[in-house]
Amino acid sequence: MERANVLRLRPGGPSWPEALDAIEGPPERLWCRGRVELLRAVPRLAIVGTRTPTPYGLDQARVFATAFAAAGAVVVSGLARGVDQAAHLGALDAGGGTIAVLGCGVDRPWPAGPAAERVGAEGLLLSEYPPGQAPRRHHFPFRNRLIAGLSAGVVVIEAAFASGSLITARWAADQGREVWALPGRVDHPMARGCHRLLREGAMLVESAADVLGPLGLAAGETRRAEDPATTAGSPLHRALVTALRGETLSPDELAGRTGGDVPAVLTALVELELAGLVVRGAGSLYRIRAP
Repeated sequence: MERANVLRLRPGGPSWPEALDAIEGPPERLWCRGRVELLRAVPRLAIVGTRTPTPYGLDQARVFATAFAAAGAVVVSGLARGVDQAAHLGALDAGGGTIAVLGCGVDRPWPAGPAAERVGAEGLLLSEYPPGQAPRRHHFPFRNRLIAGLSAGVVVIEAAFASGSLITARWAADQGREVWALPGRVDHPMARGCHRLLREGAMLVESAADVLGPLGLAAGETRRAEDPATTAGSPLHRALVTALRGETLSPDELAGRTGGDVPAVLTALVELELAGLVVRGAGSLYRIRAP
């Protein structure tokens, strides 16, 4: 990315986000690339989570970001692979705004790639580090205070027990922002961070309306998808869809869980895939298609 398109902001300037003035360790200056007007738009809501989400986590990041964007909120995150990028792209796909807060210069966003290019073109890349600054490990936990400080609240989608997303949530709590956590399976490591936050007092969130309602925003046309288990045809179809809730499984694993023989399960999976209810991924692993 060219430095010619980078804008420097100072406290008190017309585009400076005043919400950052009251946080611990406020930035002395900011650099940005893209739609600087997003810094004046409200509300802003952060969506953060693991770099290695489950298919369920990726789907939920997009669902929440889409709903927030449809309601007029700007989605804030950190551009990391996984939940962060799903949130940024979900907001942009819905025609909304998104801000990526970086731990490096905005002219060399990390991780580089199509998501960074698109956020820089359609949203806003933001950093307290000057152009040319390479990413450094210790920058990322510290930049999380800006993600929280820019936002009315933080939604944690999936996170390990010790996760950078929990650092963002704690910055948010210390700054008087709201913290929401999406519950997950009790036996999955990427649910442990959210469950930890819930035990510590975060609000449980099941839909975007749980976040938008207290802010006085309507969830628009976003609706809860029809349960695919009710639309699947045969008893085996319904059993397979039920077994795949929150899971990514092989035909052999599905046969074991449903009691069906493998050839019958394979036939049913092909029929469900053609009906648009399940998706076959790498390694012939199946999951429910996102709404």
